[in-house]
Amino acid sequence: MERTILRRRALAACTATVAVGVLALAGLTGSASADPAPHLPTPTVAGAEQLSPGLLKAMRRDLGLTASEARDRIGNESRAAAVAAGLRHSLGADFAGARVSGDDAALTVATTDAADTARIRRAGARPVVVEHSLAELDAAKAALDRVALRRAPEDIPAWYVDVATNRVVVEAARASAADAFLAAADVPHGVVTVNRSAEQPRTFTDLRGGDAYYMNGSGRCSIGFPVKRGSGQSGFVSAGHCGTPGVSTSGYNQQAQGSFQGSTFPGRDYSWVATNTNWTPRALVNGYGNGDVTVTGSTEALEGSSVCRSGSTTGWHCGTVQQRNTSVTYQEGTVSGVTRTNVCAEPGDSGGSFISGSQAQGVTSGGSGNCSQGGTTYFQPVNPALQAYGLTLVTSGTPTDPPTDPTDPPTDPGGSWAAGTTYAAGDVVTYGSGSYRCLQAHLAQPGWTPPNVPALWQQL
Repeated sequence: MERTILRRRALAACTATVAVGVLALAGLTGSASADPAPHLPTPTVAGAEQLSPGLLKAMRRDLGLTASEARDRIGNESRAAAVAAGLRHSLGADFAGARVSGDDAALTVATTDAADTARIRRAGARPVVVEHSLAELDAAKAALDRVALRRAPEDIPAWYVDVATNRVVVEAARASAADAFLAAADVPHGVVTVNRSAEQPRTFTDLRGGDAYYMNGSGRCSIGFPVKRGSGQSGFVSAGHCGTPGVSTSGYNQQAQGSFQGSTFPGRDYSWVATNTNWTPRALVNGYGNGDVTVTGSTEALEGSSVCRSGSTTGWHCGTVQQRNTSVTYQEGTVSGVTRTNVCAEPGDSGGSFISGSQAQGVTSGGSGNCSQGGTTYFQPVNPALQAYGLTLVTSGTPTDPPTDPTDPPTDPGGSWAAGTTYAAGDVVTYGSGSYRCLQAHLAQPGWTPPNVPALWQQL
């Protein structure tokens, strides 16, 4: 399979298979800090009435959770994140990572010092004593990243710190490729697990999170999250591979929208677009016919937490956070600092919203597989993007003006076209008195009527 950026007019995703390789060994200990943890308030969690039907429906389909179980899990994950942040501070150099597991989001915290276990239990978490601190593993991965920034490694699709196994995991098509990569970075095999992998990540290119937008009137991506810069300028964050500074954008309805002000790719995969005054930023993620999701903040979810994605091709899909601080190799180069998930995505979903409960997590970068057979998707965390460009996330507490986005036509002219339907390239529909052929596979949303979206439909 070819590792590519799925941008512009790409219509389908590839599938990937993964086989697990051999585990390596190592060892090192650190010392704990006696400083007490600071007071860390529990992050805001959307109440039962705030979780959209679309998000709950996707969690039921992809995670097998009832609405009640999904609400409980999101609340438990948020509380676990607050406890883990406090323990990270109090354990200091001994801290070796935290993760949640199960529908009840049971918290496990790792340390390199057995003397810390009582403190971890008192905080309500399960302690695990391991050989390597998180700082040690992060340093080894950083060394690999430096090599990759000079030249993207061949046959190495991804590498990341895996808290669960207390190792840096390198996925490789060939063992010799992994050996060469480790040698170039001077990283010992003792801290690394090498997994044999045929994964071939690529980006999913094709003001509300998850909405479609177009670059220079052709390529399509998805909005990550609406943002503000300073007191007046509105816009949104998205994937860096979607466009470079100066590239103009139009909205889902092909009306003029704005232009890219900043973009980083490869290395990282984030960008921001400044929009004109016709577009008002909303603290929402598109629910694709099932109720929009309100964004209340951007607290980072722990590994193992549930996470859902909204994109303009496939709508809502959910899964779990697998590993943060991952590096992935695309044809265009290596991107570091992304988060690995088992959520599926397809072309056109790039840049779209990843959210856990009501907390913004990041923007879709790329991956492998598709939403028919499943796959792996990486997202660029949103907080580094906000910091890089001096942006403020629009949340439910951010004052905004009433929306001025174009509205749907007031009457239904009839025909077979319907919002919420997935169309494949070549499909023919009727709308009013005309017939139209689909040019790009997509999930139709209100306002994407065939006469109004010539990039998606050709009149016959």
